[in-house]
Amino acid sequence: MKVVVSIGGSVLVPEPGAARVEAHAAIVEDLVSEGCRVGAVVGGGGVAREYIGAARELGANEIELDQLGIDVTRLNARLLIAALGEDVVTAPARDYETAGDALRSGDICVMGGVAPAQTTDAVGAALAEYVDADLLVYATSVPGVYSADPNEDESATKYDELSAAELVDVIAGLEMNAGASAPVDLLAAKIIQRSGMRTIVLDGTDPERIARAVRHGDHEGTDVIPESAGEAPTYWASDANEH
Repeated sequence: MKVVVSIGGSVLVPEPGAARVEAHAAIVEDLVSEGCRVGAVVGGGGVAREYIGAARELGANEIELDQLGIDVTRLNARLLIAALGEDVVTAPARDYETAGDALRSGDICVMGGVAPAQTTDAVGAALAEYVDADLLVYATSVPGVYSADPNEDESATKYDELSAAELVDVIAGLEMNAGASAPVDLLAAKIIQRSGMRTIVLDGTDPERIARAVRHGDHEGTDVIPESAGEAPTYWASDANEH
């Protein structure tokens, strides 16, 4: 089973420290020991936002700000790499070919950002499409995909299940509202729709939730199920539940 896990920077590194990183690394190592091939993508989180805010005040342009954010995601990726064992590629992959080669050879690959104007949400979706992953998991700081920003709208409804097309519509509606936050960005949603990638969006602050989702499809987040997918994810029944 090939899995790409996209871990938000605010999930992995809410502030610089080892404990949260070690806990997520342990889950990745456990999944690999059970036979999964795992690629991880790490976001920038609050640290990136702080640097970007400071650089904006100093007059940096948007491309420069994007590059700064990419640098922070790669620093966060290096923290995860440092916590992983011998089977991890020792530097963040900077392109999908490098990441794909690592996964095909059985190594753990960690990525941060790749290019300006592209978030790590999109990097995770693109990597999953490139390696033809069985599952894409977004480990975010929220419980799933909502009809509106739950921090701003008490009537916001969490979706237990969406088609890829419905995910695009929901995210597009959220992104049109200034200041609203979406757990997955619009480009990532469109890549998921294009690729037909089975996807889970969940609260990954407890890494055990990631493990249960990958092993058994057991989670309290949002399932994004491609239109072409069958009712039962057979790889959970045949592979993950054997371990």
